[in-house]
Amino acid sequence: MPSLGADMEQGTLVEWLKQPGDIIHRGDVLAVVETQKGAIEIEVFNDGVLRDCRASPGDRVPVGEVIAILDGDDVSGMSIDKPSVSAVPSQAPVPDKPLSPGPRVTPAARRLAQQIGLDVRNIAPDGSGVVGLRQVQASSTETSPPKVQPAGIDFKAMRAAIAAAMARSNREIPHYYVSSDIDVTVFMDWLAQENARRSVADRLLYAVPLFRILAGTLVDTPELNGHYDQGTFSPAQTVNAGIAIAMRGGGLVAPSIQDVAGKSVDELRISLTDLVGRVRSGRLRSSELSNATVTFSNLGERTADTLMPIIYPPQVAIIGCGQIVRRPWVKDGEVHVRQIMSVTVAGDHRVSDGRSAARFLSRFEKRLTKPEDL
Repeated sequence: MPSLGADMEQGTLVEWLKQPGDIIHRGDVLAVVETQKGAIEIEVFNDGVLRDCRASPGDRVPVGEVIAILDGDDVSGMSIDKPSVSAVPSQAPVPDKPLSPGPRVTPAARRLAQQIGLDVRNIAPDGSGVVGLRQVQASSTETSPPKVQPAGIDFKAMRAAIAAAMARSNREIPHYYVSSDIDVTVFMDWLAQENARRSVADRLLYAVPLFRILAGTLVDTPELNGHYDQGTFSPAQTVNAGIAIAMRGGGLVAPSIQDVAGKSVDELRISLTDLVGRVRSGRLRSSELSNATVTFSNLGERTADTLMPIIYPPQVAIIGCGQIVRRPWVKDGEVHVRQIMSVTVAGDHRVSDGRSAARFLSRFEKRLTKPEDL
């Protein structure tokens, strides 16, 4: 059971998407696990063959406990000659026997269908005759059901988990804060011109190029990008940015986009749109909740001018951007009305100091004056 964040202690196995004997490739989704943040797709990170499933749907499994065996894993002391009985969910069809009338439905799929008002008898099963979460979600997209709370999310439990992680952060991480008000008028003017030449579907929210510039600046400030664990800081090789996203019904989650600095603006636009959609539906992948090396938090328009974010361990920094507001601003000895954004860096004093954050903000401000370089 992978750790999907500092606030996770265990997960509930919802369903297996692969069965013993299946060939597995890196990036394949092996199973669905339910946490306080919703139903998370568990990916595999190497090729091989699934030999054994050690947990059954409905089992609550602590982080770190074995749930499956793949060829190539370290299986010392474990028997994998014969799949365990739990390898095949009770809902799966029995080989060599005709299917009974009506599809077999996993418990999680049945619950989701009930919540969004779908009749499972009208949902096409997968190739093995089973209706799982994927089939229900595909059917719900086709029929455009009413918006409801994402399945499997207990917002009270999620809030408690977030509070526990933030309490740990405040207790263990010696925070420092450095803020700067930055003139983003040139950046916003460029964005308006860029969107004017794009089709409506391809236009950019300001957060997209903003995150791209933030990530590019972090490449030059590596002490703010990485993990601190067991007394050692490990700088990251890429900027895997956790993006704070509000969930429908309340709550906040910060899944990551991999290598933000290495993506084009359009690649990042597509990734961010996809990520927001899956957050709102409560369906994320395990890598998106465990690989972030830094977090960006942007409250958006018509919210607050400044925020003082809390670092999410084991990360060593979080960058918060307030709303963009028009203010009187002295430029070239004269007062003008400019578009201003307050940016705050929260850093871990065990790894960096205020000079690092100030240097980052200075470089970020300079990059914002040349958005065409994107």
